[in-house]
Parts: sequence; structure tokens; C-alpha cells
Amino acid sequence: MHAELAAVFEGCRKFDARIYPGFDPGIAREVQRGFGRLEKSKSAESPILPEQSAAEAAGLLDLPNARELSTNDYHLYRRPGEVMIVRWLAGDQVETFYERIQAHFDAALTGYREEQRHAHAWKQDPDTLAYLAALDAIEVSMADRYLREFIRKHKIFVLSTQTADEINIAYLSDYVMEVPAAEIVGPATAPPDEPTERDLAWFYKLFSLRGISEGIEQMCFFTYLQKSGDTLGNEE
Repeated sequence: MHAELAAVFEGCRKFDARIYPGFDPGIAREVQRGFGRLEKSKSAESPILPEQSAAEAAGLLDLPNARELSTNDYHLYRRPGEVMIVRWLAGDQVETFYERIQAHFDAALTGYREEQRHAHAWKQDPDTLAYLAALDAIEVSMADRYLREFIRKHKIFVLSTQTADEINIAYLSDYVMEVPAAEIVGPATAPPDEPTERDLAWFYKLFSLRGISEGIEQMCFFTYLQKSGDTLGNEE
């Protein structure tokens, strides 16, 4: 989850992505409703979307062309206590995303291996040594976990989600994106200079849509943020 969070939101810090807070409300609602329908259409057992949802998925991926929207950037629509963030990637930008998510995952796995070795290697018993050897042997391809080659080969569409009841908005803005929280959630709901845990807590849900549209590999990330404790509805 951390690798995905970092790869999705590091664009301002790494790739000159811009933040556009004035996202057209009509398009924002169109995206929200579209993702809601896609999520309901797929089974709980698989992120692969059914064939009858392919046209809608392709339409969401192709919105930058249809509505003259930029890719790579972050398009924000705010309501009191809520933020919607949409980011599209296409072509080489998708390739870069996979490189970055793999790098983030590998760094985290390397750190965990080192922690475990420092904590347990001194024991030198067979079970511990076998555990450390097995940990060293682990190899994870994030592109495989995202079904990238399957998408390319079969021209299918895939939708996955990540949800956190509470995410630290300062961590997301200050550390991952390197922008003030007010640029993301707006001045009215940005945490104060000396925030409490409640000030920093936001509900977080990330939708990741992948597929081939117009012959180009594309991705769309739709993020819904809601200030924890607020009761505004987000179902359409």
C-alpha cells in the first residue's frame, strides 16, 4: 500500500506534475459515478472488470482526450470536508509508474530484511536461518501484481482499490507530495500549525483503473478523501 501511495502521489516531487484545484464539478461527478459503477460491476474475487463494463472503463481512461485534460497532473475537486483527486497516466508515464512502484516496494522489502536480520540473525538456530534465507529469496513483481501483461495481452480492464479509515493528511501532502496540505484539502480544512491526531485524520480510498484505450496503455487514479468525523455522504 505504501509503494502504491508513493508512486501515485510523488508526481509533484519527482515529475513536475501540477495541482489543478479547479476541476470541473460536472466532470468530477462523472468520474466519481463512473468509478462507483465499475466497482459495483466487478466480483469481490477478482479485480478484472466484466466485458459489459469495458466501454465505461475505456471512456474514463480516455477522458483526457475527450475533455482536453492533462495527464500526469492532479485534478482536484473540493467540497466541505471532502476532496476528489484524479490523475491520468498514458504511454511512457505508465512505464515510469511501474518503475517507481517497483523501486518503492524493493526499498521497503530491503529495509524489512535488514530489520529482521539485525533482530534475529544472532540466534543462529536452523529455523531462524531458514526464515531469513526464505526472506532473502522473495521476489515480487509489482507489474505482475497489477496484471500488466495480462491487460496488454487480452485487452482487458482492471480495477483495484485501497482503503484506509484514517490516513495522516500531513504525511501525504508534506512527505509524499511535498506540498502544503492546504493545496490538497483547502485552507478551511487544512491542519493547524500544531495539529492533533484528529486534525490530521482523513478517510482515504484510492481507485486504480488500468487498461488499453485507443491503442495506448493508460491508467486513472481516483482518490476520495473525507475528513474523519464528518458525516457527508459519498455514495452516488
